[in-house]
Amino acid sequence: MSVTTKVSVFESSNQQEIQLMKSKLEAAGIESEVDNSYLSFMSTPTATNMMLKVDLKEEQKAFEIIDAYLQQNQK
Repeated sequence: MSVTTKVSVFESSNQQEIQLMKSKLEAAGIESEVDNSYLSFMSTPTATNMMLKVDLKEEQKAFEIIDAYLQQNQK
């Protein structure tokens, strides 16, 4: 039985931003999932942070895609 380890590659409270990154990863052939149950001890009960998670084997490729997008949009 194969166990898949999911790791967080992007976090935001903006749902559109999460969906955009998810679409970019999927376009590159990387399956991702959104986890919105993440709450740190500093969070308020109304915190809406969401994490985008990918398989550990895809982590590096996902970070490259996300970094390229973020750098392109900072100009």
